[in-house]
Amino acid sequence: MKKISKWISAAAVVALSGAIAFGAVDEGNGKAWGHGGHRHGVMTARLAKKLNLTDAQKDQLKAMHRAMREENRPFFEAARQTRKDYRAAKQAGDAAKMAELKSVMQSQHEQMKQLHQQSEQKLLSILTPDQRAQYDAFKAERAARRAERQQNQQK
Repeated sequence: MKKISKWISAAAVVALSGAIAFGAVDEGNGKAWGHGGHRHGVMTARLAKKLNLTDAQKDQLKAMHRAMREENRPFFEAARQTRKDYRAAKQAGDAAKMAELKSVMQSQHEQMKQLHQQSEQKLLSILTPDQRAQYDAFKAERAARRAERQQNQQK
C-alpha cells in the first residue's frame, strides 16, 4: 500500500509540476508572480528571479501557462476525479476498483509527463542561451535534492 501511496503522490507531483515550475495565472487579483496565495506563483517568481526574466518573458510565460491550463482543464479535472475515486476505493477496501483505477492513473500519469515536457519546451523557447544554462543548473539542483530526499526516505 505504501508503494501505491508513493505512486499517487508522484502522479500528483507530476500533474502539478507544470503549474508549479512554469507558470502562474493572474486572475486579476494580483496573486500571480508570488504576490499572494498561489503556491505555483511563488515558484514561478523564484524561477523568474533565478533566471532574471524580463517583463516581456514573464508575460509570455503567464500567457503560455494560462493557455496550457485552459486547453487541458478537462484532462486535469478528470485526473483529479480519478485520484479522488482511487482514495475512496482504498478507504472502502475495494481492491478491484483500485486495480482498475490504477491503470487509468498510469495512463494519466504518462499524459501529464507529456504535458510537462511540452510546457518545458515552450519555456525553453523563450529563454536566452544564458538563461537556458541557468535553468539547466536549477533543474540539476532540484534533481539532486529530490534524489537525496528519496534516498533518505528509503533508510
